[in-house]
Amino acid sequence: MKRFGHSFVVDADIDKVWKFYTDINHLKIITPKKMHLEILKTTHEFIEEGTEVWLKANLITSSHWHSKITYLKPYEYTDEMISGRFKIWKHLHKFNKIDNTKTEIIDQIDFQLPCGILGRLFENYVAIILSKIFEYRKQETVKMLK
Repeated sequence: MKRFGHSFVVDADIDKVWKFYTDINHLKIITPKKMHLEILKTTHEFIEEGTEVWLKANLITSSHWHSKITYLKPYEYTDEMISGRFKIWKHLHKFNKIDNTKTEIIDQIDFQLPCGILGRLFENYVAIILSKIFEYRKQETVKMLK
């Protein structure tokens, strides 16, 4: 299994950041446009434990994705893929208050591709793609939370 991590600081208080990230529609804002993300269905508009979401996006090729929020507490939640391209996908979203005007946003993803050894050969390539996606997410989050 491969671990990908990304973090950055935004000039916004933690409650504003939390409100933005727990609205399922934030995905449309922070996902690169070239991925053509569509939220096909969701069980809740705002993330809570048990929320499920079905997505379609271009990730190398067109891909369908079904995930579920498996853990949630204030300023932290985890989504796990139920079905999609990955054998395993577990994404921790964590938000740390730095002070009243700054929040650190942390993403940690544990993933595994299917196809055993062949899949492992491509995990570094996936990590490079994730780095680009998360840099875009950072830029758009900073813009939205000014």
